[in-house]
Amino acid sequence: MYYKNDIIIIREFTPEEFPLFSHLFENENVTRYLPYKTQEEYKEMFDKALADYKEGSFSRWGVFNAENHDFVGMCLARVFLDNPEQIEIGYTLGENYWGKGLGTEVCKALVEYCSSLNHQKDIVAVTDLDNIGSQKVLLKSGFNRTENLAREDRELAYFILQKE
Repeated sequence: MYYKNDIIIIREFTPEEFPLFSHLFENENVTRYLPYKTQEEYKEMFDKALADYKEGSFSRWGVFNAENHDFVGMCLARVFLDNPEQIEIGYTLGENYWGKGLGTEVCKALVEYCSSLNHQKDIVAVTDLDNIGSQKVLLKSGFNRTENLAREDRELAYFILQKE
């Protein structure tokens, strides 16, 4: 995926950018709503993203500030593990970029990208029940909140953007 507008650039990570990626997850406020992962698991996630670029349409990508090229965070699109008939999107932004509309920009770009793949699948997103900021972004981006998604260890807020 490559996306660029006046605000953000979304692109593939380069192998040298692992320090950017891993540093994002060192902030406890950023990881508060994410499942706990070790440094090794983040390295596996990053390496899988690099491999996925060669495999197909889905992966994790870097989000950068279009003005100064600062690293903003990462985003993803993948087959939804809980329902393979759906595509899941998600993003994690550095705390210094919260509340500036970048989440909404990333969300719109991911929806546009997934829609362009013509999979005719609903696009979904899940958040921690307490992650009100991300829930507002999803609602603003046209998603509808549906029943909570129960996983073995927790419940998540479940959002669906129905295909038209």
